[in-house]
Amino acid sequence: MYPNLYYAFKDLFGLDLPFFKLFQTFGFFVAIAFLAAAYVLSSELKRKEQMGLLHGVQEKITVGKPVGMTEILLHTLLGFVLGYKILGVAFNWEEASQDFQSFILSTKGSWQGGIVLAIVFGFFKYRSSKKQQLPKQEVRTIMVMPHQRVPDFTVQAAVAGLIGAKIFHNLENWNDFVQDPIGALTSFSGLTFYGGLIVAAVVIIRYARSKQINIFHLIDSSGPALMLAYGIGRMGCHFSGDGDWGIYNSSYVTDATGKVTQVDPSKFQEVVKGSEQFFTRQYASLEHIPHAPFVKPGALSFLPDWFFAYGYPHNVINEGVQMADCTGKYCSVLPVAVYPTALYEIIACLILFFILWSIRKKITVPGVIFGIYLMMNGAERFFVEKIRVNTKYDIFGFHPTQAEIISTLLVIGGAVLIWYSRKVFNAAKTRS
Repeated sequence: MYPNLYYAFKDLFGLDLPFFKLFQTFGFFVAIAFLAAAYVLSSELKRKEQMGLLHGVQEKITVGKPVGMTEILLHTLLGFVLGYKILGVAFNWEEASQDFQSFILSTKGSWQGGIVLAIVFGFFKYRSSKKQQLPKQEVRTIMVMPHQRVPDFTVQAAVAGLIGAKIFHNLENWNDFVQDPIGALTSFSGLTFYGGLIVAAVVIIRYARSKQINIFHLIDSSGPALMLAYGIGRMGCHFSGDGDWGIYNSSYVTDATGKVTQVDPSKFQEVVKGSEQFFTRQYASLEHIPHAPFVKPGALSFLPDWFFAYGYPHNVINEGVQMADCTGKYCSVLPVAVYPTALYEIIACLILFFILWSIRKKITVPGVIFGIYLMMNGAERFFVEKIRVNTKYDIFGFHPTQAEIISTLLVIGGAVLIWYSRKVFNAAKTRS
């Protein structure tokens, strides 16, 4: 596993570049996911604009305004924060490189660096504003197209998505949240995709309505983008080993080096007792550890064992037992291999993205593409949940996970959206 990009470059290319310890693997893939989604969304919106399905709106802007003190102060504050932390990392490299995340969230930094960058940022903001200032400010009318609002969509999705993902995760793991609410809220781990999707959707739809953007064409354009972003985001989960994995595959165990070895499933409890200290921390009873045996079938012998069972050595959350001959922060491996469900979702979502991308021009009823996306995403997640580790609820004798409930609602909601979209479209054709 690659907790940060330093481990990736060292393992893949043999390069020892300590600077890359600053970049967490999960965050890197999340950033790539947002950029890829923004590109796909922008392309689709432009295509619909060229077809005359989406239109811009005129907005008035004021140019040549005097220098605003508030903007200068905000840029000065931004410069101070960046300088305080960036130069703080540079001056305290030995400490910061060991745990970059903790250093950034701490109060440690460089006052000199903060003051210098504060002055630089404030000065350049003042200078650029002064150059744009006119003897008399003017009000101009410009046309803003939907695709030009993609940066706004991206920022809103990032902020609202993070908040929603945190809220839903802590609701799902309420006991953990109550024990350490500050840690649960400030940790970069512990994010629920559906929580982020729901909250971000509400925020973006409200914004789109205020800008007179056709909601049905907007969500159709976002369907392929969301599927691609989800697949890329899951790469961050898998390659960092953030705990988003499946139940134990009791047909395999891992040794202290992280190598996966096939064993008889009947020996599962014996293996558990061999790492009793680890499993006792995870489960109330060693008799009720979620697991399911599955041996790689002969027809799939070309696939590596880790496709079916993986120990996630060097995982970023340090879950498991100590690895042999390993020093440093990330030296844990799971004693029993688990199903790498994030890997399955990467493959499934990339395939589903290409399906949506290939049919997007063939389906002309607005809203149907997004309905298909909802059904695909819901079905994919529902079945993966069967071998994932998640909190289960007790509802009238049923024990679904939060994701199973939401994914079921997504499938139903997608079917209803397709039916409603076709009904509205056919009614509009009849009237015309």
